[in-house]
Amino acid sequence: MKRTATILLAALGASLLPASAIAKSAALPTVAEVAQGQTLRPDVKAYLDNLKKQPRPAMSDAMIAQIRKIPPAMIDQMMAASEVPIGTLAVDRKLTMPGPGGTMDLRLFDARADRGPGPVVVFYHGGGFVVGSIGTHAALAAEMSRQLDLPVVSVEYRLAPEHKWPAAPDDAEAAARWIASNGAALGREVNGLVLTGDSAGGTLTLLTALALRDKPAAAPVKLMIPLYPMTDASKPYPSMLAFSGDFGLPQADMNYYGKAYGADVKSPRHSALLADLHGLPPTVLATAGFDPLRDGGRAFAAKLAQSGVPVSYYEAKGNIHGYATFRKGIPSAQNDLNTIMALSRAMLAAK
Repeated sequence: MKRTATILLAALGASLLPASAIAKSAALPTVAEVAQGQTLRPDVKAYLDNLKKQPRPAMSDAMIAQIRKIPPAMIDQMMAASEVPIGTLAVDRKLTMPGPGGTMDLRLFDARADRGPGPVVVFYHGGGFVVGSIGTHAALAAEMSRQLDLPVVSVEYRLAPEHKWPAAPDDAEAAARWIASNGAALGREVNGLVLTGDSAGGTLTLLTALALRDKPAAAPVKLMIPLYPMTDASKPYPSMLAFSGDFGLPQADMNYYGKAYGADVKSPRHSALLADLHGLPPTVLATAGFDPLRDGGRAFAAKLAQSGVPVSYYEAKGNIHGYATFRKGIPSAQNDLNTIMALSRAMLAAK
C-alpha cells in the first residue's frame, strides 16, 4: 500500500507538459539559472528526499488500471500521508447533476450551516487529468470554505485515458453553469461564482472562465483562483526544462499524462495563454519557485495585467508544484495557502 500511495501522490501533483517540445530543445538551462537565487525550503527538500527513497515504476495505462481498482476510501486514506485532515465543517454533502457524459458527482463543503445570498466557489481537483478526485482534494476544498467564508462545490469531472480531451473542460463548464442556476439544490442563493482549482484543476479554472466570459452563466464569475495551472503546452519554458526532473514531476510521467489526455496543445481550450484574455474576472494566480509550470503562470499573469484584468500573482518561493495538497508533508505550504486566501479575500472585497 505504501508503494501505491507514493505512486498516487506523485501523480496527483502532475500536469501536462509539451514533451515533444522539450525533447527538441537543444540547450537546457541549469536548475541554478532558472531558480534565480531561490533554494528549496528545508521541509520541501525533506519531502523530496523521502520520495526518492521510494522509487516506483513510471505511470502507464497498466498503472492507471491498477489505481482504478483501489476503493476511493483507500485512496483518500493514502492522501493522509502528505495532506492535513479535512477539519471542521457545518456542511459536507454529496450531490449529483446531469453532465455532458452522464451523471456527475459534486460535493458541497461549507463552514456555515446557513447563509444569505452570496458567491459559491466551484472547485476543480488536480491530478494531470488522469487521477485525483473530490475525495483526494477534500481537505483543500474544506480549507477554502473556511478561509474564504464561502460555500465550495467540488466537481468530479471525467478523467483520461478513458475520457480524452475535451471531456474534462466540457464537464468543468457544465458544472459551473449548473451551480450558477441551481442554488435551491445547494440550499444557497447564488449571486456569483468563484472558480478555482489546483494543477489540472487550475487549468480547468482558466478554461471555464474563458467559456463563461464568452457565454455568461446565470451568475457572474467574480474571481478566479488558479493554483499552479498549466497555461501553455504549446512550447517549452525554462522552468519546464529545469524542474521536470527531481522536483516531484518525473518527465516520464508527464509524457504519459500528455499522451493519455490527448489534447491539442495549440488549442485555447487547453493552452489558455493562447486565448484573448480581455474581459476575464479578477484573478489570484499562484505558482511555486521550483514548479515546471512556474514560467507559464508568470506569463499568464503578465498577459492578464496587459489585458486590463486585475491580477495578484503569488509565487511560493522555495516550494514545488502541488504544495496546496502537501500541507502535512510540507508544513510551510500552509503559510503559502494562507497568503493566497488572504489575497483572494482582498480581491473579492475590492470587486
